[in-house]
Amino acid sequence: MRVRFDQELEVMHNDLIAMAAMVETAISQGVEALKHRDAKLAQQTIAGDTEIDRKERSIESCCLKLLLQQHPVARDLREISTALKMITDMERIGDLAEDIAEVTLFLCERPEYPTPSQISYMAESTIKMVRDAIDSFIMKDLAKAHSVIQYDDVVDHLFVETRNVLIESIHKSMEEAEQAMDIMMIAKYFERIGDHAVNISEWVEFCITGTHKNTRVL
Repeated sequence: MRVRFDQELEVMHNDLIAMAAMVETAISQGVEALKHRDAKLAQQTIAGDTEIDRKERSIESCCLKLLLQQHPVARDLREISTALKMITDMERIGDLAEDIAEVTLFLCERPEYPTPSQISYMAESTIKMVRDAIDSFIMKDLAKAHSVIQYDDVVDHLFVETRNVLIESIHKSMEEAEQAMDIMMIAKYFERIGDHAVNISEWVEFCITGTHKNTRVL
């Protein structure tokens, strides 16, 4: 019975890794579409959210099956409960990547507006946070989970820098204010992605230690 349970846990872990890879791809595609004003790539990002939603439902089904059929002990119960919480945050990250792509579609129809370099750094940073958060769960690495939580300060700082650049741009030219506000919205989406990665890491801490802080994003 335990061997079968461990095998199904491994399937769940692999599915989590696959879902995380989908989310990373969505973020990467979103920022590439933004940088190059690539409407086709933005549309691909939007379409890809369906697969992320499907993967969430698959993992949820697997977790519920483990709970109902295997009667897990306390530590296993925490692990399955954590996975259920994590996929909710990852699904929301996928939604935010879709939101970024939708804003990009609007920008593609407007005059060219320079994207602050901080946006690319925010994308790279949030991808790193999501990847490390999932790795911390798979490897049961509390130190890595804590490093994700601390790294959120980097994303918050990049958001402030982006906001300042855009505010200065608006002061110089009100004609480009609408595009600047769209970019500001995208920066905010990246900041929220970072917050969801923190949520995941805090659930990993719960999985390992049995204690949990209040989640940052509802």
